[in-house]
Amino acid sequence: MMANLFSIFDPSATLSLPMNWMAIFVGLFILPWTFWVSSNRSGKLLGLVTSQLHMEFKTLVGTASSQGHTLIFISLFLFILFNNLMGLAPYVFTASSHLAMTLALAFPMWLSFMLYGWFNHTLHMLAHLVPLGTPGVLMPFMVLIETISNVIRPGTLAVRLAANMIAGHLLLVLLGNQGPSMTFSLLSVLLVTQILLLTLESAVAVIQSYVFAVLATLYSSEVV
Repeated sequence: MMANLFSIFDPSATLSLPMNWMAIFVGLFILPWTFWVSSNRSGKLLGLVTSQLHMEFKTLVGTASSQGHTLIFISLFLFILFNNLMGLAPYVFTASSHLAMTLALAFPMWLSFMLYGWFNHTLHMLAHLVPLGTPGVLMPFMVLIETISNVIRPGTLAVRLAANMIAGHLLLVLLGNQGPSMTFSLLSVLLVTQILLLTLESAVAVIQSYVFAVLATLYSSEVV
């Protein structure tokens, strides 16, 4: 019996090592070997997705960015997407539902953007703290508000991803635990509901990966 619903997200240890964190790399092992050595449908689909993401991220970053600037955001999107989708499989640890992982992705990127902007574009960063057309009386308050907004960005990125992953999994677990106590007619309704929720969670996994990558791109564009 579980102590609480959130215990399904607790990392378990094997041989004194948190081996379930290895689920982060499970997506690499389930890819067929033909994906790496020959042209196939999955490779073409991935190429189509990455090219479309490159065009969108390039528009967000701007034309002043150097070649390959969008590669880090495309890689970030694919990494989070693999983890979100693999977390929907039975008995697979959902790493993206933990702040330890989401903060590890959001905080270093935000810190690097801030350091780069303040060291290389100091005047631009200072001007960004006061929106255009702000009355002189409100300028100190706007600087305070913009500073707080910038500081909490990595936290909001991390919490948004983790909370969405946790919410969907908890709902699936809550409904799944009701199965043994239901009649056959209600059980069929429960199965249909679970399938619909699983489809919705798959869409959420893709959307949250895209939102995380887009917000990271927008934060980087503000310092260039």
